[in-house]
Amino acid sequence: MSDEHAALTPELQLLKLALAYPETTEEFPWEERVIKVRGKIFLFLGAVEGRLRLSVKLPQSFLDALTVPGAKPTGYGLGKAGWVSLWFDEGEAVPMERLTAWIDESYRAVAPKRLVKSLDAG
Repeated sequence: MSDEHAALTPELQLLKLALAYPETTEEFPWEERVIKVRGKIFLFLGAVEGRLRLSVKLPQSFLDALTVPGAKPTGYGLGKAGWVSLWFDEGEAVPMERLTAWIDESYRAVAPKRLVKSLDAG
């Protein structure tokens, strides 16, 4: 990770990473930040009472992600579709490398195949 990213909070680092993917947008439905690709959510991201919270769709890493302390299947029935929610307390170590990989997996799970193919080609 570059020095520029190291100065950002984990939330802002992850936001910047997610918005770097092709055709992504940031929106705030339900008063909550989501990152979408072509109108489909691939990342819920925010801080609630000083705690970093994110949810990602993990068709391959679902069970692995649930081994992280504080991780659980996402509510509203999304957990059944492979969504995992992770919470990190303020000052707690955030596994940025794993989260980066999981955001990538979530993007690839939700994005149209053409966009995924362009990532792999680039």
